[in-house]
Amino acid sequence: MDALDLAKLQFAVTTIYHFFFVPLTLGLSLLVAVLQTMWYRTDNPIYKQMVKFWGKLFLINFAMGVVTGIVQEFQFGMNWSEYSRFMGDIFGVPLAIEALLAFYLESTFIGVWLFGWDKLPKGIHLLSIWLVAIGSNISALWILIANSFMQQPVGYQSVIDANGVMTKVQMDNFGDVITNPNVMVQWPHVFASGITTAAFFVLGVSAWHLLRKTQQQDFFRRSANIATVYGMIGIVLVIMVGHSQAQHMVETQPMKMAAAEGLFETEDPASFSLLTVGDLDQREEVFAIRIPRLLSVLSYNKLDGEVRGINDLQAEYQQEYADRYGEDAEYRPPIAVIYWSFRAMVGAGFLMLGLAALSLFLIYRNQFTTTRRLLIVLPWAIFLPYIANSAGWIMTEMGRQPWIVFGLQRTEDAVSPNVSAEMVGLSLVIFTVLYGALMGVDAYLLVKFGRRGPVEETLDAA
Repeated sequence: MDALDLAKLQFAVTTIYHFFFVPLTLGLSLLVAVLQTMWYRTDNPIYKQMVKFWGKLFLINFAMGVVTGIVQEFQFGMNWSEYSRFMGDIFGVPLAIEALLAFYLESTFIGVWLFGWDKLPKGIHLLSIWLVAIGSNISALWILIANSFMQQPVGYQSVIDANGVMTKVQMDNFGDVITNPNVMVQWPHVFASGITTAAFFVLGVSAWHLLRKTQQQDFFRRSANIATVYGMIGIVLVIMVGHSQAQHMVETQPMKMAAAEGLFETEDPASFSLLTVGDLDQREEVFAIRIPRLLSVLSYNKLDGEVRGINDLQAEYQQEYADRYGEDAEYRPPIAVIYWSFRAMVGAGFLMLGLAALSLFLIYRNQFTTTRRLLIVLPWAIFLPYIANSAGWIMTEMGRQPWIVFGLQRTEDAVSPNVSAEMVGLSLVIFTVLYGALMGVDAYLLVKFGRRGPVEETLDAA
């Protein structure tokens, strides 16, 4: 593998590792704030106990997320210096705002919340955890504003040299950048996935304790009830926003949608793929089972509508960008990866919808705690949102290839010119081992304290 392939692999590894922690932080911070609000309003001590127990697990995950996130930004200077030079005037702005505003907000008030128990008035202490939750999710918003520019560039102007070559881009309209149409569907999707991840985490831990009839059954029964409602809200939002995101993708990144559906030739009306097998060169369909018209329905909410195919889009892009990259340039992403990551994401999502709906029904019937088979399944279902989150990001980023910024800069033009394959390979091994160890520590601590159950002085002793 050359330096470019290793740099792409390194960024993929560190991103997936980092995003292992992020959704739980986003969703659990909000859930803890809701629980503390319930305690503030009712003065019921069981809600305070919930805040302390689930809050400790939130703190463990938050700390790991901070550590793994630091490396992400360094890579733009180390492995992707040409990207930073070409896009830095735009890309750096939302990242700087995220660090100076949102991250400082959440990191400051998480300390206030942690050390303010029994020292601050209850209202001020409640406000601190809400500021943590707001800061965490605003942090995600600014990062997604930066990412959305890579998906759909807006609010920029090109800098052209004397030879007519675009050397870089500069921000032209800050308002357009922060109101990017892509972020309007991307951030709600990530926000809802955080809710879903936290809900299934709490639901799985609670089910484990209910199954083993450990102490404080009422605590975990109530936690499961709240998590089920929270999860049902989250997964319904994920599916609804995901549908809007897919429709937006058809308009702005049609190649990504075509790859996700294994659609090699343009269709109108377009069929939805249940199973598609392409040839080894990913140029044509070999075998397929498809549902007529369904892709048009998903894309346009009607039975008819053209969805462009991979081969037609390849020819279109070759013509559009011929002056910059030649007539034979390749614009197909890794189709098999996109196709199956899309199905992993959607499949995990609908499994979660089924489990949340079943849990809600059994809670309504007062049968949740006695349905042993469901209690056995739910701890394993903790993995479902992680599968969906990782598969979703793989599709989002790899589906944009060969562009690092769609239509403006190809990935091979963004890599650092003076970084050798040996250097990137060594750092890749180090990061993989280090991040793997951090993920192991995070999982170990979450399992350890999750199994221990609630203790009255959980946070006071932290």
